[in-house]
Amino acid sequence: MYDQLAAMAVFARVVEAGGFSAAARELGLSKSAVSKSVARLEDRLGLRLLNRTTRKLSLTEAGAAYHAGCRRMLAEAEAAEREVVRLAGAPRGTLKLDLPMSFGVSRIAPLLPAFLQRYPEVDLDVVFEDRRIDLVEEGYDLAVRIAALPDSSLVARRLCPVRRVVVASPAYLSTRGTPRRPEALAAHDCLLYHYLPSGDLWRFLGPEGEERSVKVSGRARLNNGEALLTACIAGLGVALMPTFLCAEALRDGRLRRLLADWRDPAELAVHAVFPATRNLSPKVRAFVDHLAAAFGPNPPWDEGLGGGSSDP
Repeated sequence: MYDQLAAMAVFARVVEAGGFSAAARELGLSKSAVSKSVARLEDRLGLRLLNRTTRKLSLTEAGAAYHAGCRRMLAEAEAAEREVVRLAGAPRGTLKLDLPMSFGVSRIAPLLPAFLQRYPEVDLDVVFEDRRIDLVEEGYDLAVRIAALPDSSLVARRLCPVRRVVVASPAYLSTRGTPRRPEALAAHDCLLYHYLPSGDLWRFLGPEGEERSVKVSGRARLNNGEALLTACIAGLGVALMPTFLCAEALRDGRLRRLLADWRDPAELAVHAVFPATRNLSPKVRAFVDHLAAAFGPNPPWDEGLGGGSSDP
């Protein structure tokens, strides 16, 4: 196909230059190479495109129709090249994003207006979902993920850490008591999350480096972080929850942190992932930089939460 397109471009240049010699000079080729290219094109088509005499060239009827098609093709190719060069210069065009539901709605959506204001030539096409998608197959420019990243065809940039803590409402704790060690969670109603990688097995790392794994159970299993937060605040059970969701509820007392001396060993992080490419588009680079500047190694929702012991 490439050879065919190149031959079409050579043919169009011969017609517009008025001869093989002039076309060869403009293309930086030999006259023989230009002549052979047009001859091969005619052989492939099975039609004569040019009437050749010793003094001039003229188009046949088929040649005139074919030349019109070649010009349309070349004009579209030139327009496409100009558009690519334009897009490579500054952030512009449509940016298609796949964002996780809870983190995307609570922490990324508030950042979108400032991004659009800063880059007026960028349009956003955003999908919020927890379904794992194929970026290349489904045509996304970028996704934000909080998980392991096994797909080697993707490039990932770490944006910020994700801390998960055990929480419960004061009402629940007043009725069921406060668990002091991870093992005690087995006797509590726990709120279960569909997408937790470890399932119903909650893992902890103690202050002395000791590890604990506790099989938990409960009456409610949900697939949405905001719904899990609402259920926990309502006193339906104990939850293992990322601080980007529960930070405000911890600050205002609707939730209390439990087992604060024990930490999550998973060391999760928020990553921006995008298809591996040699030339990252300005619109993707600008959006990733925008998120990285807003989050950083100490994300704002973690400010003031600290560590400390479990609440009484």
